[in-house]
Amino acid sequence: MKGEGKEEPCFADRERHVQTLVDAAIAAANPQRLVAAQIAPTGDSVRVADQRFSPERIFIVSVGKAAIAMALAAADQLGDRLTAGIVISKPDTSPALPAALQYFQGSHPVPSSLSIDATLAVRHLLTETQADDLVICLISGGASALLTSPVLSLAQWRTLNRALLFSGCTINEVNTLRQQFDSVKGGGMAEWASPAPCVTLILSDVIGNRIEHIGSGPTVPTQRDAQQARAILNQYDMWSRLDQDTIEAVKRNLRDSAEKPPLPIEPVNVIIGDITVAVAAAAKCAEEMGFESTIVSTTLTGEASEIGRMAASQAQTCAPNRCLIWGGESTVTVSGTGLGGRNQEMALSAALALDRVPNVLVAAFSTDAEDGPTPVAGAWVDGETVQLGAEKGMIAAKYLENNDSYHFFATIGRGHISAERGTNVNDILLILTYE
Repeated sequence: MKGEGKEEPCFADRERHVQTLVDAAIAAANPQRLVAAQIAPTGDSVRVADQRFSPERIFIVSVGKAAIAMALAAADQLGDRLTAGIVISKPDTSPALPAALQYFQGSHPVPSSLSIDATLAVRHLLTETQADDLVICLISGGASALLTSPVLSLAQWRTLNRALLFSGCTINEVNTLRQQFDSVKGGGMAEWASPAPCVTLILSDVIGNRIEHIGSGPTVPTQRDAQQARAILNQYDMWSRLDQDTIEAVKRNLRDSAEKPPLPIEPVNVIIGDITVAVAAAAKCAEEMGFESTIVSTTLTGEASEIGRMAASQAQTCAPNRCLIWGGESTVTVSGTGLGGRNQEMALSAALALDRVPNVLVAAFSTDAEDGPTPVAGAWVDGETVQLGAEKGMIAAKYLENNDSYHFFATIGRGHISAERGTNVNDILLILTYE
C-alpha cells in the first residue's frame, strides 16, 4: 500500500490498464461514426441503412444519451437536405446544433414535465409529415425516460418509474411495463410520423437487442399485453411500492387496454451498434497490452452483488496475464439508503471476495459513463480495496448492504472509473490477472 515503496507503481499500472481498456471500449461505440456509415445522399435520393428514398423533405428525431452525437452525424451527412428536427437528451445546456435542429432537455432516469414537453414538440413536428417525406429517428439508451407521453398523471407515472427502477426488474421487464402506460412507446412515434416512411437507427443498450425494448420501442409497433404487465407487477411485488392513487390508475389502465391498429407503412428499424463492438475493442486492446484476452459473454445478467462474487471467484482461478471480459447489464434490488450504481455495487461485492488476494483486479463500468445517479462510470477493485477502507474506519460489507458503493470508493480515494460520455451500449465487466 501507499508508503511501502513497491505498491504505488503497481497501483498506477493497474489504474492505467483499466482506463486504457475503458477508453478503447467506449471509443469503439462512437455514435457519430456509426450513424455516418448509415446515411449517404446520392443525387436526388438518400440511402439510410439499406433503404433508398427520394423524399421531398427529411425530418430527424434523435432521442437518448447519445442523441446529440447521433443528430450531428446525421445532419452532417444530409447537409441542406435536412428540413427540420428535434434532439432530446440530458444536458441542461443547449449544444451547438445546425439551425434546422431544435434541442430539448429531458429528464432521466425518472421522466418529468421536461420529457413530456419535449415529446409533445416531437408530436407537433411530425403532424407536418406527408407521404412523400422521410422521418429518420435516432434512438439510444435513456430514450424511455426522455421521450414520454404517459396515460397516467405525471405524479403517478413518476411513482411507477421510481418503483420499477428500485425493484430489481430487468430492463426488458421495465420497458414492457413502460409500453403499457405510455402512448409514444411501442410504436407511438411511428404512428405520429405516418404516412411518411420512418427509418430508425438504433444504438442498443438492451441485452439480446430486442428492438421493441430499446428505448421502449417508439418506432416498433408492439401490442400491449396487460396480462404480462400484471405478471411483472405481481412478480416483483410492485403493489407494495405504489401509493393507492397510482395502484388504482394502473389497475384501471390494465382493464381498459386495447389493441393498436396496424400502420399503413411498416417502419424500418436497424441496430447500428451494441455491446459486441465495445467488448471486441476491449479484448483487442488487452491483447495489445500483453494480456491473453477472452470474451466470456455479451449477455451477462443478474443481481450485481452476485455477479461481483462470481467475478472474484473466476479471478482467483484464472492463469496470470489474462483478461476476461463480459458485456451485459446487471440489476440491483435496492434496500439501503446509500448512493451507488450497479457497476460500483458489483465491484464492491468483488472486493469483499478478493480481500488480500494478490495480482488480480476486477472492474465494472457503464459505457454511458453514468453508473446510476452518480458522476462516475463504475469502479475497479483488487486485493487491497477492502483494507484501504478499513484503514479509514469503513467496513466494506456495511457499505454494500446499504447500497452505498459510491461513498465507499469516494472516501478511500481509489477505484472510481471516469469515462467520456456520449454513447450507451450496456455495461462491461472485466478481470485482469498478473504474475
